[in-house]
This record gives sequence, structure tokens and C-alpha cells, in this order.
Amino acid sequence: QVQLVESGGGLVQAGGSLRLSCAASGRTFSRYTMGWFRQAPGKERDFVAAISWSHSTYYVDSVKGRFTISRYNAENTVYLQMNKLIPEDTAVYYCAQARDPWGEAGVATDRTQYAYWGQGTQVTVSS
Repeated sequence: QVQLVESGGGLVQAGGSLRLSCAASGRTFSRYTMGWFRQAPGKERDFVAAISWSHSTYYVDSVKGRFTISRYNAENTVYLQMNKLIPEDTAVYYCAQARDPWGEAGVATDRTQYAYWGQGTQVTVSS
């Protein structure tokens, strides 16, 4: 049984930084693309970033140059470093694990490609 547990959310002023973590268990972590999504109130859950088994990465345009996704396979953990935060980044952030192994980050942008989800962590950016 796969479990994903996010941590690291909180309240930060615009221009500040946060680092989200997601600890995974239940499958061979290193084989799967991991993704971060976010959902603002009243909106769809949108793709933010993904990192493949080979450590290739892909980002939505709005976070390029500000967010960095990384993974540490030895501890089954994926991170999202968020810098230069803006109020529009306010959302619940979800970690997800791809349904199939050995995929590429650049094509793992759709929610349906992910089989497992964490409970979410709130990020609030004040202006």
C-alpha cells in the first residue's frame, strides 16, 4: 500500500521561501515519476512540477525559475523548493506518484497519470 505524506507548508510573505517534502512508502520509490500539484479555492488541481526516475524535471511555466523539484531516493523523499513566492502561489499542494514506472517528467503533467496522492499541505502567501 502506497502512502505519501507531505510536510512543510505554512504562511509566508511575498518574496519568501518554503520547502515542501513528501515521504513515500509502499513501492520501489526510485522507479516512479513524482509530481507536485496545487489546488486553489474554487479551482482545479493543477500540475506544478515533476521529476522522473532519471531525475529529469519539468515545470509549469508560472513557476519556472522560482521552484525546484528534487528527489532523494535513499530516503524515498521528493522536495519542492519554492522561492520568490507570490500570492498567486497560495493553494493546497499535493504530492503524487505516477501510475507506471520508468516514465518521463515532461509527459507526466496530467492528474490521470498519477495513481497515489498525499493528503495535501497548505501554502499561503501574503502580500
